[in-house]
Amino acid sequence: MEKKLTILDIARLSGVGKSTVSRVLNQDPKVNAQTRARVESVIAQHGFVPSKSARAMRSQSQQVVGIVVSRLDSSSENQAVRGMLETLYQRGYDAVLMESKFSPAKVSEHLAVLERRGVDGIILFAFNDLDYAAMAPLREKLVLMARERPGFSSVCFDDDGAVRAVLAHLGERGLTEVAYLGVERSDLTTGLRRHQAYLDYCREQGRTPRSALGDLGLQSGYRLAAELLTPTTQAMVCASDTLAIGAAKYLQEQGRTDILVSGLGSNPMLTFLFANTLSLDFGYKDAGILAARQLLDQIEEGQPPRATIAPCQPL
Repeated sequence: MEKKLTILDIARLSGVGKSTVSRVLNQDPKVNAQTRARVESVIAQHGFVPSKSARAMRSQSQQVVGIVVSRLDSSSENQAVRGMLETLYQRGYDAVLMESKFSPAKVSEHLAVLERRGVDGIILFAFNDLDYAAMAPLREKLVLMARERPGFSSVCFDDDGAVRAVLAHLGERGLTEVAYLGVERSDLTTGLRRHQAYLDYCREQGRTPRSALGDLGLQSGYRLAAELLTPTTQAMVCASDTLAIGAAKYLQEQGRTDILVSGLGSNPMLTFLFANTLSLDFGYKDAGILAARQLLDQIEEGQPPRATIAPCQPL
């Protein structure tokens, strides 16, 4: 197996010192043109690529990004993280993954650890009650997921657009008696915004809304379906695929498989287990890619923080 060349090898083959090779790699304009050409020729001839540690030493960069998720068992967050990792790996970065479990104290603890480690940037799946004032010093190297905050960079999902897209699709299929299974409105995105989108759409269409709210669990979907089911119900729209699986299970037990159940999130288990179902792809992976690119723009190009809405995929 051929030995991988080091900077010392390139220096020896070029007839210069190690520091000169480092200056050439670092695009130092003070390097003599002939010397630069000789070193670059040797580099090209041998296909030399500096190690990640060497690049980090030159740039004072760890080439590491911290990712703080809310729940490791969240399908939506896992899809987003896959997009982040693909993007970061392509750009030569590694990642450190941490879980907050929706605890503001845990978030503060994780951010402190990542700061001490000297990571280049952080992507944080945000939620209610975070201490944004304490996070202000991190603004230049932080991207929030699923929450926007003035002065911070963020990538949010199109909660309103997603619910409206599902309701419009059901309307095109002639389904107008549509109940909504949601999450308590104390949750800004999955709860408040998605529920409000349903209520606004019903008002605009002159329909009477029927909705019930609970938590994010399967049992909540099961219970809410039982609460909302009527003889005239044609469809149930759920704030998440997990709720939809619970609702579909209840309807199956009641022999009401005529009712279409829609989720949000593109979890393949919903449509695999239950026939009369659909799920809108929120574009979680694409949102993760956007977040990673946005962070790298900030830490590599010095671009200012910006707020982005990641579009959902058409049904």
